[in-house]
Amino acid sequence: MEEQVGMFWHRFITKKARKSYPEAKVQLEDIRHTAGIFFRALGGEGGLHVESATDSEVFARRTLLQRIAGTGAKTQYAWRDEETLRLPESIALFPTKALNRDLYLWLTAISVIDVSGKNWIERNQQRTKKTLEIWPGLAPRYQTLLKAHLQQRLEQDKLPQAEAQQETAICQALEDPDINVTLEYAKRPPQPVPLWLHPSPPKQENTSVEQKDMDIIDNEDDENADSENKKQKKVGRKQANREDMPKGDDGLMSFRLESLWSWSEYVKVDRSSVEDDDDDVSRTAEDMDHITLSQDSETSSSKIKLDLDLPSTQYDDIVLGEGIPVDEWDFKKQILQRDHCRVIPMLARNAEAMKLPAKLRSQARKIRRHFEMLRPQRHWISRQNDGTELDLENYINFLTDRKHGHVNSDTPVYRELRNKTRDLSCLLLADLSLSTDAHINDDSRVVDVIRDSLFLFSEALSATGDRFALHGFSSRNRNHVRFHNIKTFEDNYNDEIRGHINAIKPGYYTRMGTAIRHASNLLAKEPSSKKLLLILTDGKPNDLDKYEGRYGIEDTRQAIIEAEKMGLQPFCVTIDEQAEDYLPYLFGQRSFVLIRNAEELPKKLPLLYIRLTN
Repeated sequence: MEEQVGMFWHRFITKKARKSYPEAKVQLEDIRHTAGIFFRALGGEGGLHVESATDSEVFARRTLLQRIAGTGAKTQYAWRDEETLRLPESIALFPTKALNRDLYLWLTAISVIDVSGKNWIERNQQRTKKTLEIWPGLAPRYQTLLKAHLQQRLEQDKLPQAEAQQETAICQALEDPDINVTLEYAKRPPQPVPLWLHPSPPKQENTSVEQKDMDIIDNEDDENADSENKKQKKVGRKQANREDMPKGDDGLMSFRLESLWSWSEYVKVDRSSVEDDDDDVSRTAEDMDHITLSQDSETSSSKIKLDLDLPSTQYDDIVLGEGIPVDEWDFKKQILQRDHCRVIPMLARNAEAMKLPAKLRSQARKIRRHFEMLRPQRHWISRQNDGTELDLENYINFLTDRKHGHVNSDTPVYRELRNKTRDLSCLLLADLSLSTDAHINDDSRVVDVIRDSLFLFSEALSATGDRFALHGFSSRNRNHVRFHNIKTFEDNYNDEIRGHINAIKPGYYTRMGTAIRHASNLLAKEPSSKKLLLILTDGKPNDLDKYEGRYGIEDTRQAIIEAEKMGLQPFCVTIDEQAEDYLPYLFGQRSFVLIRNAEELPKKLPLLYIRLTN
């Protein structure tokens, strides 16, 4: 009975204190794609992606009902950093969905403008003014939003004098972006302004850790997370604090002398943190308002190298040469760093010649029959001035014209038997990063699907006679980009090549830009008139040494632009569910395809090749 009364009271007081309209709520997920397109259409940087903002504490005056209900203490501001555009997770400030949606678009528009004012009011005034000057079509929407927002702000006659003066200044700044206002000191700060960006956005911290000898794969669990956990990463973003790593000897401990631990039993743990046997860390994070991070002085390799050390040389793949220097694009400096990376060509060590796997033979026969129709065949070419035989139809027409007095000595009356050839080359570049070790069902992993795709793709192209090469890649820093030679253009597709395909295995990280540049250089040497660079991946570019987020995206995009300038046709095939957030920026709207069901990749890849080459 007490619980029911408590629940009823909670719902009642929360509803009374609420100043939002849940029935008109617009979620960021519903407008994320539109906001991204709108941001880029207004001239915003294409490499930025849209994410939900974190909660910010509000110290402004709250009503009595809000204090009783415990609401109004936090809000979400929009803001932008070098890699992301942060927008509120949801907006329900206005009574209609159209107004809440327009607020998302307005925040997106002013995020495009870069300003340098003295304080947050002046900066937002400049953003508003420039936005309306550049895009005057947004003025009606802004005036509607402004009118609706001013009606929601606290009445000035009910506030203390100092706070009322602040409220007056805020309203004047909203109505007239040209006016100069100054906020006087008050006991409490002014109310939040949802039409403006964050007053003091969190600073982006770049923590660099020295990598010694080798970089350890410490994100294996993140790479192998299932799709449900990946979707939850965008929900409920938390505010984080940075603290120094605990020394491990803090606190007061009471013990009997005979119970003193030995050195082997001592473990360095921050006992002030909560320890729980529950393995659902996502649920635990949802219950926390703040998450504290610390930088340990010890390297990850010194902690876990016994479990995740690299294989010794005798068990690793065969290294072919000392490495090939490759450039890399730094978008912050807008320069191409010469010879910044090193590609290591490699060959599978224990690859044994084999026949096509039995489970693929039936499907391979169907594909080969279908692709044999594309094999170059001999055709008669009519209306030739010279040839092996007379073209009877044209010869009769020639005689008829001659009898009527129309003589043309240049009439082509011969025909010749010629071979029509498919003048194209294709290089397939497969992503063999650690994420391909993830399972897509109870029986198969991503790398198994890629392996079957390479088998069927090779069967199809061997039937057409097209020149093709197969390569795989992964990386563990800029000086070690592993480039696996599965089949070169000069190799014949046979049992030995099938053995190399069967030997592929998950590697490390995904330095995609470097691999694309090296593959482009190989493909550009082909004499064919049409050159297709087919990229097969399951995730976005990433690596250990700052090759994350926008840096990796921009470098990969630059590598694709360079490939297009070389006359190549890059095309990406992906099974990443989040690919539509970044692949349009990398490859364009028509140069990638998302295979939502990874199990269908082997049979869809050859059909996709037909569409791209015919």
